[in-house]
Amino acid sequence: MTDPNYPERVDTEVQLLVPEGYTEDGRLDMYVTRFLMNVSRSKAAKGIKEGRVTVNGKVVTKVSYPVQAGDDIVCTLLKPPPLEIVPEDIPLEIAYEDEFLLVVNKPAGMVVHPAFGHRTGTLVHAVLYHLGTGRVSFEDEDPDPETEETGLSMMNSGPQFEGDTALRPGVVHRLDKDTSGLLVIAKSEVAHAGLAKQFEKRTIRRQYQALVWGIPSEEEGRIEGAMARDPRDRKRMAVVRDDRGKFAATNWKLEESFVFSSRFSFRLETGRTHQIRVHARHIGHPVMGDATYGGLGVVRGADTGNRRAYYRNLFKAMPRQALHAETLGFTHPMTGEELDLHTPIPSDMQTALDRLRKGEPA
Repeated sequence: MTDPNYPERVDTEVQLLVPEGYTEDGRLDMYVTRFLMNVSRSKAAKGIKEGRVTVNGKVVTKVSYPVQAGDDIVCTLLKPPPLEIVPEDIPLEIAYEDEFLLVVNKPAGMVVHPAFGHRTGTLVHAVLYHLGTGRVSFEDEDPDPETEETGLSMMNSGPQFEGDTALRPGVVHRLDKDTSGLLVIAKSEVAHAGLAKQFEKRTIRRQYQALVWGIPSEEEGRIEGAMARDPRDRKRMAVVRDDRGKFAATNWKLEESFVFSSRFSFRLETGRTHQIRVHARHIGHPVMGDATYGGLGVVRGADTGNRRAYYRNLFKAMPRQALHAETLGFTHPMTGEELDLHTPIPSDMQTALDRLRKGEPA
């Protein structure tokens, strides 16, 4: 069955006629790459090997085929389908709303915006339904739907690089799928621009609660370390040399200590992908339950059967990283009012916190 959010791709033929004066005898993959927009040499080679290129009416699968003057080259391209979001009736916890803004308390497990692999059930799907909006479609010919038609800002909403299938209407910032807490959505372009400027100037007030492994020797501190994609695993982020990444700074404070773990508050100065999770690991206190950054399993203390069972049950009750966006403060971009919103930690983190307070097994 075709997914209404992502219709089937369609084939598009592109014809390349090699001029009679051509004398380079270049490779087929290199020639095709020169004349097709947004097609890399590797993609061209892949298409050739798959039989998607004909020369003078015959399929050519050899990427090194020497192009000759007068050749009639036809390439069959997979045209991306129109990008669409169909509103879905998903309950939302609203922390604040007016005609310009919407602040929601996102639950853990919910993806913020639609993308490949997350075609339904996202926060954006739920917000569109909440606003009573019809489906949002991003056609090649009309990449920017009108804000008035959707009730959300369309600033930077569409694909932002080749192959990007994500749609971000209204989204000014984001939270990881398994991080819960407060997130602001802009309804208008002006509100979006005003909020984006505050994020850029680092005047947004964001504080998170987290359960982390270990007990620090100090009461508080500041982590400053440039971040970029981990060269060993492109799905993760890592602290890198300053000249190889983007500046990132996180402030932390010890709020409560247990036997082998602690409760931290984190205050963001910047907002890089996975910033708190990466910085926490960098200082030796990974977020509990964070499988990506070393927080799952028995990270501190003896690795005994009794302790493995304890933490296994703990993470069963809280099957995600113990990170919650507790407070969000900013200047209302339209009224100038100072807004400071707060939401308590959700029940799964509270359950884990209560168990840690009772004592971890030695």
